[in-house]
Amino acid sequence: MPFTKINNKMVEAQMVPGQRVFSQRGAMLAYRGEVTFTPNLTGGQGGVMSMIGRRVANEDTPLMTVEGHGTVMFGHGGHNIHVIDLTGDTLYVEADRLLAFEGSLQQSTMFMGQQGGVMGMVRGQVTGQGLFTTKLDGRGAVAVMAHGGVIELPITPNQPVHVDPQAYVAHRGDVRNKLSTALGWRDMVGRGSGEAFQLELSGHGMVYVQASEEKL
Repeated sequence: MPFTKINNKMVEAQMVPGQRVFSQRGAMLAYRGEVTFTPNLTGGQGGVMSMIGRRVANEDTPLMTVEGHGTVMFGHGGHNIHVIDLTGDTLYVEADRLLAFEGSLQQSTMFMGQQGGVMGMVRGQVTGQGLFTTKLDGRGAVAVMAHGGVIELPITPNQPVHVDPQAYVAHRGDVRNKLSTALGWRDMVGRGSGEAFQLELSGHGMVYVQASEEKL
């Protein structure tokens, strides 16, 4: 039940009985068939702890459960949409970037300190992305939102990738991330966070980068 792109800003999901999709509330644009939309009060597949984790960090993104038989079209805010197919691996994505995902995926919330230690926590505060990020595991499709489209950059051992924190969308694989300063502290006086900081991702996997530094 993967998502099919209608254009750069809309995707379509084929719904069949016994399967479901989770999406941001308000992301449904149109549908055909016998489809139901139910507010999700338990944090999606991650259960109550997923919901609590995001609320502790003031990052709760309300979800709805979509079920039935038919076709549903999703989009939100006119943002560009990128579809990622997971094949048994893990995707880390900011909650506000998550448009919709298949119910076959297991959702949870990861504390930023788990990847990058203290600097992972600092990264969340400096970039405004918070202390928690959404984690999706298993096999299934995920639709994420971005400004100006998304490029996929591979991360290989001994070849870290540096990304502007505001352009970061998501990453997958065995990856560690940390925040590093692109300038000396003296040079940063009077500057905003912007390019004074870089997000360094190392290990083995993929990072998804949007073509803009604009936040959603």
